[in-house]
Amino acid sequence: MATMQKLRGYRGPALFSYGFRPFFLFGAIYAGAIVPLWMAVFAGDVSLPTAFAPRDWHVHEMLFGYVGAVIAGFLLTAVPNWTGRLPIQGGPLVALFGAWLAGRLAATFSGIIGWQFALAIDAAFLLLLAAAAAREIIAGRKWGNLKLVGIVSLLAATNIAFHLEAHLNGVADYSARAGIALVVTLVCVIGGRIVPSFTRNWLSRQKRGRLPVPFGRFDAATVAVSACALVAWAVVPSGRAVAGALGVAGVLHVIRLARWAGHRTISDRLVLILHVAYAFVPAGFLLAALSSLDLVAPSAGIHAWTGGAIGSMTIAVMTRASLGHTGQELSASTATQAVYASIIIAALARICAAVDPTYSIPLLMIAGIAWAGAFLGFALAYAPLLCSARKL
Repeated sequence: MATMQKLRGYRGPALFSYGFRPFFLFGAIYAGAIVPLWMAVFAGDVSLPTAFAPRDWHVHEMLFGYVGAVIAGFLLTAVPNWTGRLPIQGGPLVALFGAWLAGRLAATFSGIIGWQFALAIDAAFLLLLAAAAAREIIAGRKWGNLKLVGIVSLLAATNIAFHLEAHLNGVADYSARAGIALVVTLVCVIGGRIVPSFTRNWLSRQKRGRLPVPFGRFDAATVAVSACALVAWAVVPSGRAVAGALGVAGVLHVIRLARWAGHRTISDRLVLILHVAYAFVPAGFLLAALSSLDLVAPSAGIHAWTGGAIGSMTIAVMTRASLGHTGQELSASTATQAVYASIIIAALARICAAVDPTYSIPLLMIAGIAWAGAFLGFALAYAPLLCSARKL
């Protein structure tokens, strides 16, 4: 029986019929809510009952909370397509979502329940996700896709290391950079597949012209160089050698992006946003190279990667996947385009705040408001689709 026929046999709540539904919806709500909360904490107006230092709580919840939810939504939706097996749904999906939610509460209230207990609760989610995805991939004999499970497993290990470093050393520096490096690598790997693929599919239906260059040795070399540069940056974030490695990686990604014919996708916002999102990858590498030479603040490159590449790419993937898997037309509505504009404004404002501290306070306010607007806007616009049955 085909996967779609099996899906029609599901009789539970639509929200838990497919992994992307709860994780995209509540991941977006969480991302939109915790940044204004972080801004209040940063301003000294709010104190959280967490055992983490305030900055570490912010970093942890964006990396392992929000990004973890989007990875779960993407992986639980992609695996059935790879394997042809029934997606995880109903009770098992509720349990996995509950593990994610419990982790968010545990991290925030770790000052009350104790950091060791919070670590145990929070660590469970990514470990369960990796195990569930591995089980399905192995059962479907799609061995090549296990590499993504490997990255999720490394992210789970990094999450555990984050808790340990934060509470044994007082601040999580190495594990925070390692977590960012892993997610940026994931963007390079997945983005490097979906951006040219979706671009080619769309351009093939349009007038003749240059198509994206398919994945090849240059792309593999770019990802390898980037991974090495990110490992070096995670261990020693400053120095000429690291700056050189990051700079080379940045230039390679500029070339990679140029090979994908993004300039021909302006009329299709669902495709264009993928190129804009990926453009923040080389921007992050180049700004991180400059920060390694003490020419700009470290947060410039970090937020180009996190707020820019990760934030924009996850929004792009969530909108496209939500439309496609709920049977909607693949077209960016006015609301969707407003979400795209908001996330780009948020990323640019946050980067500029790091590059030019003169106007950092108003720029940080703009970045926070635009970020919240993007993710809460997504939740508001897409909740009806995510909570209702697929359109036939």
